[in-house]
Amino acid sequence: MPNARVPRVERSRMTLATDLAKRILATRYAELPHEAIHWAKIGLLDTIGCMIAGSRDKSTQIVTRVTTGSSGPCLLFGQDRRVAALDAAQINGTAAHALDLDDCSNTLGGHPSAAVLPALFALADETGASGEQFIAAYVAGFETECKLSLCLNFHQYTKGWHPTTSIGIFGGTAAACYLAGLPVDKTAIALGMAASMAAGIKSNFGTDTKPLHVGNCSRSALFATVLAREGFTASPGAFEHKQGYLNVFNGEGNYDVTKIFPKWGAPWDIVKPGIAIKQYTCCGSTHPVVDAVLDLTTEHNLRPEMVARLETWTHPRRLEHTNRPDPKSDVDARFSVQYVAARALADRCVIDAHFENSAYNEPRIQSLLKRIHSDIYTTAQFPADNHFAAEVCITLTDGRVLGKKLDQPYGRTSDNPLPGRRMKAKFDGCVRGIIHDANIAPLYATIQAFERLTDVRVVTALIAGSPVRAAAAA
Repeated sequence: MPNARVPRVERSRMTLATDLAKRILATRYAELPHEAIHWAKIGLLDTIGCMIAGSRDKSTQIVTRVTTGSSGPCLLFGQDRRVAALDAAQINGTAAHALDLDDCSNTLGGHPSAAVLPALFALADETGASGEQFIAAYVAGFETECKLSLCLNFHQYTKGWHPTTSIGIFGGTAAACYLAGLPVDKTAIALGMAASMAAGIKSNFGTDTKPLHVGNCSRSALFATVLAREGFTASPGAFEHKQGYLNVFNGEGNYDVTKIFPKWGAPWDIVKPGIAIKQYTCCGSTHPVVDAVLDLTTEHNLRPEMVARLETWTHPRRLEHTNRPDPKSDVDARFSVQYVAARALADRCVIDAHFENSAYNEPRIQSLLKRIHSDIYTTAQFPADNHFAAEVCITLTDGRVLGKKLDQPYGRTSDNPLPGRRMKAKFDGCVRGIIHDANIAPLYATIQAFERLTDVRVVTALIAGSPVRAAAAA
């Protein structure tokens, strides 16, 4: 009978959420390549450091203060307090992205680990997990958000969504469902719920609301997982329904579901193109300019008074939210390509202190900003498919012209990784002065051996405890 109604259970088997759930739960630690485990530990090291450092940011402090004062087993990173899992996911998620120092992904067009790990750590603090289970969940979540991005981006990014959370929520939900041991049907339900919780718009870049996107994403991912576990319902067809996620977020004709599964795990996205590690506490779209200015400044021993004009060119997608020639707040300065170029020239570094206490108002920096001009680059400068590049041209007062072109910032892909010493220096800089000095080296060593942990709560014990308590927990 051509008009016979297809039973609901049969339809649900064909949904994208169900297909995703099957792939997510099929992940096995023992089958992951060595490179995936290596890069997962890089992501863990980087995100743990960013959560601890971000705990001191104003945005995290306000979210902590106004969040209901719960108590529970889950650590607030960088704070001497344990709370309920959902509160921990939200606060630690905000902290992970507060400084805009957390890792990036070329595929996602956003910050993959911040969308996954805060919820995972909250769940692990509550229920326990081995290092192998945790890493497998992390890799599965990372793969979910990145392979979905092959279907969805860069349309979402260009349209104005913040993919870190509008797509990243599915990575966080996938990872939490995996670690919680949910079956396929309940994982599909959780993903359907996450489709209604996805959010984040780029108009709020440069404000405290951007890291709040990640806090809300982390909490929602864990909330969807717990609700699904308890029998809450959602549509398994929440993606492909005519009023579902795909059509609402991207619009008909602006997505391609056929791109999701052919490359699933081949390679794992955490391996290639891999995790992009940020060296500077500012928007990643500004980093190639920072690298180029630092190179020129060092190579030619430049001083600000030697510079008559400094020009930068970045991709239009990048310049759209970083063209801020006159920043008006500390957070605004993090997204100003002109400001970070000025800092790189004036101070030969870009550090968190440059985004505190209205440092952008320093007279010497204000003087430099008047000499800095930014524009979009053309296909005559870089290939059309390269949106991570930058060109810098510096005209000196003596008439000399210096130039530098970079195809991508340093550390942007696994093919161009940051040296281990720089990774360790970044981690030490993030945690020093926040956790006990005696615990920094043991914490670093524990993360390096993360897969051998029988209970990952050793990590939060080292972050939270005095040396004696942390050693006993380890």
